Amino acid sequence: MAGKIIIRGARENNLKNIDLDIPRDKLVVITGVSGSGKSSLAFDTLYAESQRRYVESFSAYARQFLDQMGRPDVDTIEGLSPAIAIGQKGLGRNPRSTVGTVTEIHDFLRLLYARIGTPHCYQCGRKIAAQTTQEIVDQLLSLPPETRVHVLAPIAANQKGDFRAELKALTKAGFARIKIDGTLHELSEEIVLAKGRPHTIDLVVDRLVLRKGVEKRLADSLEVASRFGRDVIKVEVIDEGSGKTEERIFSQNFRCPHCGVSYPELTPSVFSFNSPHGACRACAGLGVKLDSDRALEEPEQLVSSRPCPECKGTRLKKESLHVKIEGLNIAEVASLPVSESRKFFTHLKLSPREQVIARPVLKEILARLQFIARVGLDYLSLDRSSITLSGGEAQRIRLATQIGSSLTGVLYILDEPSIGLHQRDHARLLSILKSLRDAGNTVLVVEHDPETILEADYVIDMGPGAGEKGGEIIAHGTPREIMENERSLTGHYLSGGREIPVPPGRRKSGGKALGLKGARVHNLKGITVEFPTGAMTCVTGVSGSGKSSLVIDTLYRAMAHRLHRAREAPPLFDEISGWEHFDRVVSVDQTPIGRTPRSNPATYTGLLDHLRDLFAQLPEARVRGYKPGRFSFNVRGGRCEACAGEGMIKVEMHFLPDLFVTCDVCAGRRYNRETLSILYKGTSIADILDMTASQALDFLSNIPPIRQKLETLRDVGLGYIRLGQSATTLSGGEAQRIKLARELSRKSSGRSLYILDEPTTGLHFEDIKKLLEVLNHLMEGGNTVIVIEHNLDVIKCADFIVDLGPEGGEFGGEVIATGTPEEVSLNPRSYTAQFLKKTLQRAA
Repeated sequence: MAGKIIIRGARENNLKNIDLDIPRDKLVVITGVSGSGKSSLAFDTLYAESQRRYVESFSAYARQFLDQMGRPDVDTIEGLSPAIAIGQKGLGRNPRSTVGTVTEIHDFLRLLYARIGTPHCYQCGRKIAAQTTQEIVDQLLSLPPETRVHVLAPIAANQKGDFRAELKALTKAGFARIKIDGTLHELSEEIVLAKGRPHTIDLVVDRLVLRKGVEKRLADSLEVASRFGRDVIKVEVIDEGSGKTEERIFSQNFRCPHCGVSYPELTPSVFSFNSPHGACRACAGLGVKLDSDRALEEPEQLVSSRPCPECKGTRLKKESLHVKIEGLNIAEVASLPVSESRKFFTHLKLSPREQVIARPVLKEILARLQFIARVGLDYLSLDRSSITLSGGEAQRIRLATQIGSSLTGVLYILDEPSIGLHQRDHARLLSILKSLRDAGNTVLVVEHDPETILEADYVIDMGPGAGEKGGEIIAHGTPREIMENERSLTGHYLSGGREIPVPPGRRKSGGKALGLKGARVHNLKGITVEFPTGAMTCVTGVSGSGKSSLVIDTLYRAMAHRLHRAREAPPLFDEISGWEHFDRVVSVDQTPIGRTPRSNPATYTGLLDHLRDLFAQLPEARVRGYKPGRFSFNVRGGRCEACAGEGMIKVEMHFLPDLFVTCDVCAGRRYNRETLSILYKGTSIADILDMTASQALDFLSNIPPIRQKLETLRDVGLGYIRLGQSATTLSGGEAQRIKLARELSRKSSGRSLYILDEPTTGLHFEDIKKLLEVLNHLMEGGNTVIVIEHNLDVIKCADFIVDLGPEGGEFGGEVIATGTPEEVSLNPRSYTAQFLKKTLQRAA
């Protein structure tokens, strides 16, 4: 049926054999509680099938991988377009990847510098230009008529020696005069030079007066001077009136005539830190001083490493850094915020020749910069390492790249593009999604944000629960139809029938606070901030305003240095006070809990250790002499050796990302036959790892240490997560909540500081309600919580707010407002206040 994507019998993961018609060329939102099957439908079914069909169109060699790719569990899909997925995952762990390289702006920037950049000598700073004989003649003929000029060829520049052989050869060649250390000599006279002293020697090739008809003689003289001076020519210009002499030096290749510094031919590779032609030799283009080879294995460590002393963190060799456009080298331009670099390229003053060369390159650069600005990231710089970007920033960078592709007829699948975006910038994001739709594309968005849902053309609400209790289509239609559907939990929240209530009162710290003075990391303007203890503080502000710089890069590192003696150098600040009120600090961010299929929720939370002990104590295991190590899939003995306990085998796809396929020997169960024969209540350890946290809680509720860990997973809204689910399949929000569950399962003295970075990522309204209950439980025990957040439901429930701004990047880094949500909502300078005030009024 034209105009629709028709799905019949979708059963991937927890999907319950669903049938669905999705309108094409519309903005469609898939929503529902966490674990309800949104990603299973959007990514594991639609996108996976689109990729499979794409590979089917390749050569016979490529098609051999189709069986290993597998096919999503669905009967039929009709009307499916080529798909592009833009997920929450970061831009990879390549330490060489930057905003400029990901968006391809750096490629055009390198081309621009190769074509119109002006080289400068890195010793004396003078401009270096290769000039032809004709260009030199034209410059000299522009001097006043009757001006006397002497054409000279440098033979030696401040060099020691007697130069007898050179002088003899010049005499034999028919030259008459030479200048030695500024004094003119006839070559016919006897010249004796002190061998141990340095000398500057210039051959006088010709002496002539600039008048009509002298062009050919001047050109011939310059050609001769070029041969003897090794492409360097000196010309003495003598003013007959004043007798004043001016020396001009020309070069016919890229070499400084004063210092002898040579330049290679300017090509784009000269400006690439990924090429030996441009990369700094000391750091191989990484920009940091490598203390060990291990730093390359953990790229995140490179971010906090010391800058390379040779290139000062610019990654490039000195020759590359001394090619400039309007006084700036390529590293200086790349370090500008996108908002500033747009001004730089817009107002470039170029010669007519340079304009012709640069016009198509500048068009591409400015277009891409405009796309980055449109997604609300104009505070980023092109040299910003992609490792340091948040999940939301990385996703919007990829979105900006797609806007520039101008494709039509494509199915775009996005996973929560509003992550990390302030309400002020949300209208811009919606405008971009609609522009993609209006260009003839279908835009499918997995999202919980109410503004996005209400602006959608069509909404698919999934549920009713998570995991095994989800996988059904609860409601579908326009936003209005969703709100009117009695079965839709999402509809109830959108219509106001259900809500997250504002707490009846705000917690007071009793005068105790954690204080930070003079914080100046990144764009922070030496700010002073206090966080009340025993309460929840929300740090808010527009994207790039300095929230992570304050909370993660400054406060957390300072506390870890004080409390845990972290080896990492403390950040830039003047003073920290109140740290003695705490005995530990915990950062719960969205970085993956593991990078291979070997890591999973059971290993990360320590649950697997208890399971191994349980199985090792079973009678059959004791008879066989099995120890706890037997039930680990990370060591030899009990694991399947065909896949080394991973349950998956990596297949290198060469032209596509590597695939992980199920191991044929153990069928993905990780263990060998003997280990799987040990059963607890008729169930093997692999069977338990295949259970969801909720299922395992029912099955193992009589074992206290296991029950405690499973209850915390359920309490943070992860009851649907399978215990053995590969870490590589978890979203950033799920990984963060697993970390939170691990911390909650540990005993707390009530003196802990918990720092969370956007914990609402991936959470439905109902799940946010549960998360707030967990955070309240922490504070009831006397702990302190600091949250970086944009979600208004969390902000309105905070005890205290620190709002940063006023803008992002260099125009941010200031404290705009502090106080309770009610106090901050009245601040006219705060963008957050504008939206918070409306939220509080609706809740009143």
